[in-house]
Amino acid sequence: MSAEPRINDRIRVPEVRLVGPSGEQVGIVPLAKALELAQEYDLDLVEVAANARPPVCKLMDYGKFKYESAMKAREARKNQAHTVIKEMKLRPKIDPHDYDTKKGHVVRFLKQGDKVKITIMFRGREQSRPELGFRLLQRLASDVEELGFIESNPKQDGRNMIMVLGPHKKKTEAMAEAREAQAARKAERQGVASDEASEAPVETEAAEAPVEAEAAEAPVVEAEAVEAPAETPEA
Repeated sequence: MSAEPRINDRIRVPEVRLVGPSGEQVGIVPLAKALELAQEYDLDLVEVAANARPPVCKLMDYGKFKYESAMKAREARKNQAHTVIKEMKLRPKIDPHDYDTKKGHVVRFLKQGDKVKITIMFRGREQSRPELGFRLLQRLASDVEELGFIESNPKQDGRNMIMVLGPHKKKTEAMAEAREAQAARKAERQGVASDEASEAPVETEAAEAPVEAEAAEAPVVEAEAVEAPAETPEA
């Protein structure tokens, strides 16, 4: 059976309860009158409630309605959040460095809006000391209480002890914040690039250094004194 509503001439009832283009109630009218109004408004007559008596029909642009409905469904799928349960495994006698690393992963998961299943693994004689695992789980829950809460209290499951942490923020909120943070970082990078471009020094041709004209001294030509010939006295 098709999920598409009946429109225009596909509607086969003698009368309909008509809703106008703006949502106003027109009332019960014959089908022929409803089709006439649809042609007058250049719209489609769309059956929106087939099981009503008489069926409810609305005047609308059916092509535009289908397009907008598809876009809304696409946006809903895009923003749909699937809750994921992450798992983190620890040993009762975990060293401080490994604990900080594991806690960092738990923090990241909770920030993303995911639940975290914490598993304490007991080996050998450690099984006789369940309080070690319990205290470790309580410590971890206390360290991340700003981001998550204990959704499932610690309980023994064979050789393991399990606790589930739930995030304070919903998955959709975490996704929205992540998108906003990504957009902010992108805008910041673009702003920095723009500032660097505007502050870059403009290289200009080096101005020619003024030529200092040195006062050229005229060479001094030393003229040798020429002795005039001695006059001979007349006899």
